[in-house]
Amino acid sequence: MFIFLDESGNFNRKDGKYFLVVSYTVGNVKRVENAFRRWQHSKFPRRLKYRAEVKFSDHELDDSLRLTTLQYLAKQDCRLFYTYLQVKNVPEQYHSGDGRFKTGLLYTGIVGETLELYLPVTEMEFRIFRDQRPLKGITKSQFNEHLKARILPELPAKVNLQIEAVDSTTKAAVQVADWFCGALARYYEKKPMGEEFYSVLKGNIVGRKELFSDYWTKNWKEGEQK
Repeated sequence: MFIFLDESGNFNRKDGKYFLVVSYTVGNVKRVENAFRRWQHSKFPRRLKYRAEVKFSDHELDDSLRLTTLQYLAKQDCRLFYTYLQVKNVPEQYHSGDGRFKTGLLYTGIVGETLELYLPVTEMEFRIFRDQRPLKGITKSQFNEHLKARILPELPAKVNLQIEAVDSTTKAAVQVADWFCGALARYYEKKPMGEEFYSVLKGNIVGRKELFSDYWTKNWKEGEQK
């Protein structure tokens, strides 16, 4: 199993209410990569046709082209699993005390929750590829070890487990994850065309989970009981 993931949003509430980690798996990785490149070369504006990376948010794309691109990608046997959260619900344990978040630790936990949506599995290969991003407060090695400790118990013995950060300009499959991520972020943030983008992808969604949705309710109940 090959899993590709990306994220949308950040933990600054001024930049949006939601943070998402979106992933997908596909039966034939080369096929989806070649499909994306063929579409790019034939349908995207001239200056984007041979660019190494084309993101969902690229300003040279319009929403009509975004929509038809998503419709095309949705036909490539991509199965989506994702988690999302409202930034206001991030628990106190992830606050650093200076008004900021422990972003590396928080991101690691969210990715772990996303990968658990796939479990248990019987495949002898479980390979995860994510776009490179800084992990503030945690090393790449710590990030990988945390995820391995979290998911290995649900994987077959002697499984080939790989967790790799890659340059998305060289990996079209990760760019496809960016497209799914950007489209779903539009939906949750209630931005233009969000409903239409979600409608295209909903048939590909296999698993999803909202994180920390009951955090404040739980804290209120605990306070009442004291």
